[in-house]
Amino acid sequence: MATGQPAADLALQPAQRLTDDDRWLGRAMLAPAVIYIALLVGFPFLLSVYYSLSDATVGSQVLHFVGLENFRRVLESNTFWRSLRNALVFTLVSQALVVVLAKMLAMALYLDFRGKWLVRLLILLPWVAPISLGTIGWLWIFDPVYSIINWTLAAAGVLGPHDWPVWLGQPELAMMSVIMVDVWRLLPLATVIILAGLSGIPQDIHDAAAMDGAGFWRHLFLINIPLVMPIMLVALLFGIVFTFTDMIIIYVLTRGGPYDTTQVLASLAFFTGIQGGDLAEGAAISLFLFPVLVAVVIVLLTVARRAEVT
Repeated sequence: MATGQPAADLALQPAQRLTDDDRWLGRAMLAPAVIYIALLVGFPFLLSVYYSLSDATVGSQVLHFVGLENFRRVLESNTFWRSLRNALVFTLVSQALVVVLAKMLAMALYLDFRGKWLVRLLILLPWVAPISLGTIGWLWIFDPVYSIINWTLAAAGVLGPHDWPVWLGQPELAMMSVIMVDVWRLLPLATVIILAGLSGIPQDIHDAAAMDGAGFWRHLFLINIPLVMPIMLVALLFGIVFTFTDMIIIYVLTRGGPYDTTQVLASLAFFTGIQGGDLAEGAAISLFLFPVLVAVVIVLLTVARRAEVT
């Protein structure tokens, strides 16, 4: 009996080592989420690849392989290149504004003041509200007749009775308007993420900087921003992915107009594949989102890793 007990313990040791290994435990807990996301994203992606290589249309019973013909037609389309340029402008400008404004809001909310909980609640409202409902509200705000912006500017004497701008009908104002709505939509998320990063900075660092006589700007650029930079890049990554693939704001406000000045890749794929019935070309357009986003993710994650303070 005495010699059998150590043998049993030795037989259990590999299993115990496996369950005690934090790496295996982490992988086991992540596996359900990874499988779910792989199925949720992987199946539509593979279906899009299949459609893009065929002549699929709405209602078609038989699909024929056409190779890269759909991609050739897309690349020869002026509308595609204009939509790609619009998507890049829409994403880069809106996210630059989001990151700057979110940083300012997060620094303000990091301070102690009365009613801070109420301000935080109000800031989160654009994010928790349904995006379609919020965009419809902006559609009324930009209405050429009932626009509260135009009425306010007219009451202040900035606009005359015949100078009211058509925010969503003038090419030079339409893109600015949809960028404004996107900033309003994603600002709360970026603010919360950056605020979490600010809260993670040890108080000892702030105290040491104060003892060294660091002023506001020196503290901001030498301590605050460098320590929060990795999480700011995470917020930027989320914002770029959400904006570059979003079509709801464009669909509700402008339908891509006027004259395709607000048409982006996501909305072009929808109008071509779903409303136009050409599933094959719509799938081909949507697949161009993938390499752009993969490149952005790789670059931002690499920069975020190098920016980490160890």
